[in-house]
Amino acid sequence: MPDVGAREELWRAVLALPPRQRAAIVLRFYEDLSERETADALGCSTAAAKSLVARAMQTLRAQIESEST
Repeated sequence: MPDVGAREELWRAVLALPPRQRAAIVLRFYEDLSERETADALGCSTAAAKSLVARAMQTLRAQIESEST
């Protein structure tokens, strides 16, 4: 069974991200776009899109870890 509480916690954390980071995460993982497709959708370079995703993931990890302790 899916953990609904964990999913809601993750979605709240995603919604708290800055708009461009949130867009990068949604495009990359929820829409399952490639790095290049994500960059095209955001109107930036692939490196910039990768950086947005990396920063967002770092923020999400830190936020979820702090809520778990």
